[in-house]
Amino acid sequence: MRGRVGAAIICAACLFGCDAFAGPDGAGARFLIFSGTDFWRNGGFLHGGVLWAPDGLDQDGFRFKGLVSGGYYQYQSGALGDVTVKGREGLALLMPGWRFKRGTTEVTVFAGLDIENHRLSPDDPSSALRGSDVGLRLAANIWTEPTPDSMAVADASISTIAKSYSVHGAIGWRLADLLYLGPELASFATGDYRQDRIGVHVTALHFANVDWSAAAGWARDSDRRAGAYIRIGVSARR
Repeated sequence: MRGRVGAAIICAACLFGCDAFAGPDGAGARFLIFSGTDFWRNGGFLHGGVLWAPDGLDQDGFRFKGLVSGGYYQYQSGALGDVTVKGREGLALLMPGWRFKRGTTEVTVFAGLDIENHRLSPDDPSSALRGSDVGLRLAANIWTEPTPDSMAVADASISTIAKSYSVHGAIGWRLADLLYLGPELASFATGDYRQDRIGVHVTALHFANVDWSAAAGWARDSDRRAGAYIRIGVSARR
């Protein structure tokens, strides 16, 4: 029954870091346009958004992130006699923030509105994610390049909706001056539900004027469900 909340928070948890794999900022660009998808055995989500930096993405200062997403998830509801409930989620984030950069390390922090809508079939009155909710989301991202051929990224997010939070980290090494490759770890939680992931990511592959990222690995949750996950992201600077 715990999965009624947990299956849905994967979307919001993954989305904050969706532009973290965009790599170094492009000189002169003020907009980062991004989109992507995330799937595992009990859910799948699509998202798109824009990050605006009025003084340029390569400059410290104000940022504004807008994002919309949609997806599905399913879980067994103990309150309904272990019936399979199918959920549909719509989400929007409106988050002003600030970016700081020192050398090859940059930190970006955000705080703003988390707007969510969940539709369940059949309806499950015991679910903490049901109908429409508006909450506050706080988030932070760190990107660093400790050597010319390596990177590390970490991000965290917390929302007042269902008291959910996420943490994610990855390291990578530059291959043939084309992309970063390395391991990643992530954990998402709300209430008494938790999902942990371990996988491998490909980051900052520049092709056709677009930066590509991808990750795949294994996920396991506190409801003892396990399976593969895959994430794909694209971003472009304008």
